[in-house]
Amino acid sequence: MHFYDYITDFIFVENSPEKADAIFIPGGPCGETAVTAARLYREGYSEVLIPSGKHSVLNGAFAKAISPEPYSSLIYPTEADLFSAILKDHGVLPEHIYPEIRATFTYENAIYTKLLLDDLKIPVKTALLCCQAYHARRSLLYYQAVFPNTRILVCPTETRGIRKKDWHQNPDAIDMVLGEVERCGSQFHDILKNYPHYTVPLH
Repeated sequence: MHFYDYITDFIFVENSPEKADAIFIPGGPCGETAVTAARLYREGYSEVLIPSGKHSVLNGAFAKAISPEPYSSLIYPTEADLFSAILKDHGVLPEHIYPEIRATFTYENAIYTKLLLDDLKIPVKTALLCCQAYHARRSLLYYQAVFPNTRILVCPTETRGIRKKDWHQNPDAIDMVLGEVERCGSQFHDILKNYPHYTVPLH
């Protein structure tokens, strides 16, 4: 086993899908995660899909998707609008899509998804998390922090050419994956220092 295999096992979380109360789609510019969510929907895993995201807090606006075509050639007001369009195009009925359009980073994806579900009075004991593969661990940690009583199964999608099997051979992928390792060590201080009495901020 190579030293980088430990990083691979930590970052690239993946579970087998099971029947769930909801499918979570955290924000981002790669629409392939919504394609995966739509496939799980068609396969009967859940009829509640929550695409989340306004735009990146770093950018201040959602310019356009990175992928896939033809969506990367079109303009959408929010990440959730991009995901919703993809979901509908891939067979998801509009009444089964519950967009969350306020979040600007991963933690907010989880927070506002929870608030939306509470408003809709939809209990979620099991959820599928459709995120980018290299972003899987951090996404899971945030959603677990906000949904402590929910069983969350990660159903990732490889994006940006970052693949579990050979990320360590690609300089750009190395930067992205190790950046995720760093963020997993730097973005959870308040949660951990106050756990288990941590309260999700309502804003």
